[in-house]
Amino acid sequence: MAKVEANRPRAVVCLSGGMDSSVCAVLAARDYDVYAVHFSYGQRTEARELRSSQDVARIIGAKDLLHLKIDLFRRIGGSALTDHTIAVPVAAADESSIGSEVPVTYVPFRNAHFLSAAVSWAEVLGAQTVFIGAVEQDSSGYPDCRPAYYEAFNQLIKMGTKDGDIRVVTPLIAMRKNEIVRLGVELGAPFHVSWSCYSGETEACGVCESCVLRLRAFREAGAVDPIPYAVARPVD
Repeated sequence: MAKVEANRPRAVVCLSGGMDSSVCAVLAARDYDVYAVHFSYGQRTEARELRSSQDVARIIGAKDLLHLKIDLFRRIGGSALTDHTIAVPVAAADESSIGSEVPVTYVPFRNAHFLSAAVSWAEVLGAQTVFIGAVEQDSSGYPDCRPAYYEAFNQLIKMGTKDGDIRVVTPLIAMRKNEIVRLGVELGAPFHVSWSCYSGETEACGVCESCVLRLRAFREAGAVDPIPYAVARPVD
């Protein structure tokens, strides 16, 4: 997938192992030497996401995969992804309501922590670009996936780094999920090793918001999702 060229610029890619980050990683690998960073933060599917990220990094030819563990989200709780006293909800029957309010799967200010680490590594590597597969359209409505958030974060980087020349880019942020699937199919993104489910590690549950959005995207794109599901709810 990645072109073999000498003296290519370096980029740090935030790699969750999910559908969107996998496509983002493939895009980055076309023009950059990829240094992927993956975060284990006490999420329910921590082991499965790490395995997916390792597989994606290997397939796209990443130069390195930095695995970072963050304990604060598990300790502070407040999210269904990290707090086992809060159940992962089943997606609403009316899928048009997904994203209308911030759900309990939101991890408080998570992407700020991820991006801070990614920018720190980029500064050490001499990389001027940090990729993250944030998506605003067809998403769960997380506030740290909005374009204004990344515009503000780039101003913070400009003011708070030595040279001020590192920039976070979000190539998928304005795309709908089905467009991301179509792009991924065109680019040969490794969807078969990616993982999006909030709760399942052997089979995706098929009923959480992340699974429902992913299944709908594949169906609207006219493609088949290659990962296993315990339940595949029909998507209109």
